[in-house]
Amino acid sequence: MQTLNFPTYSFRFKSSENTLSIFDIIRKKFVYLQPEEWVRQHVVHYLAETKRYPKIRINVEKQLQVNQLKKRYDVIVFNPSGSVEILVECKAPNVEITQATFDQIARYNHELRAKYLMVTNGLVHYYCQMDHIQEKYSFLEDIPDFRR
Repeated sequence: MQTLNFPTYSFRFKSSENTLSIFDIIRKKFVYLQPEEWVRQHVVHYLAETKRYPKIRINVEKQLQVNQLKKRYDVIVFNPSGSVEILVECKAPNVEITQATFDQIARYNHELRAKYLMVTNGLVHYYCQMDHIQEKYSFLEDIPDFRR
């Protein structure tokens, strides 16, 4: 798999029937390793190991309803009160981050109301802090580390 713009992490792999799987530390199972999954697993390790968010607060690939359509977010992090702290949209490394990507995460965040957004293709990362009262956002250098 392609080297990504993240710190180096230790991953568990499994190969069977000519397919490669990677162990997801959040879902606690092996998942088929595709380019977008490679990015998603780096994000999960980045949040858990580098940013120190407790794994119990991280959720991966769950369904949500957006305008009567069923969608799936990539990664979210809950804060202690149970609301969404961080929403992450992952794309494969060969997928360019475009306005359509930001529109997608904005639609998801209309429902989830995360405080921070992260958009990444593993090579380029964008971070935003949301101000839901003023209905605006500001770009950040990075998302904050976990604070107790």
